[in-house]
Amino acid sequence: MAKDRAVKDIMIDVFEFPHIPYWFSIRQAIGILNKSVLNSEKCHHPIAILVFDEKYNLLGVAGLEDILKVIEPRLSKGTQGPTADDPKLSSYVSSLFSKESKHATDRPLGDAIVPVKVFLKPDDPVTRAAYMMVQNNLRLLPVLEDKKKLIGVVRMIEVFQEISGSVLAE
Repeated sequence: MAKDRAVKDIMIDVFEFPHIPYWFSIRQAIGILNKSVLNSEKCHHPIAILVFDEKYNLLGVAGLEDILKVIEPRLSKGTQGPTADDPKLSSYVSSLFSKESKHATDRPLGDAIVPVKVFLKPDDPVTRAAYMMVQNNLRLLPVLEDKKKLIGVVRMIEVFQEISGSVLAE
């Protein structure tokens, strides 16, 4: 039952999940994501990369959407573009991802990270993971040992499978 299972039972080891130091470029992160996730047999949903500092402390996560927003700033929230029914939409969309976007991939990945503010402990129940993910609109949560050492990540897909399996079994 999901109440009895701990996060450590369903987490992915940190070294099995794509990760990179913050000073690597966005271009390098794209290469790692393409090689380790998009072009491989194993699929990590959500598709994201963990970002570390020099001491291997987790700084944050960069997802595909976060990287696209750095490459093309007009995709960021708050930037006003045409609406879906606007006749100008087609020309606006075709102007996205221009030559400037290629130059933006040379920026450090640190520009694309979303800081992690919510963590789990290895012995936390899976139900806590579900609660924290839903309440914070997250698809991925880091698992910290002794409140500082990152040992793995828990994804919504495993949490959902665990909880739905126990609900259906009752």
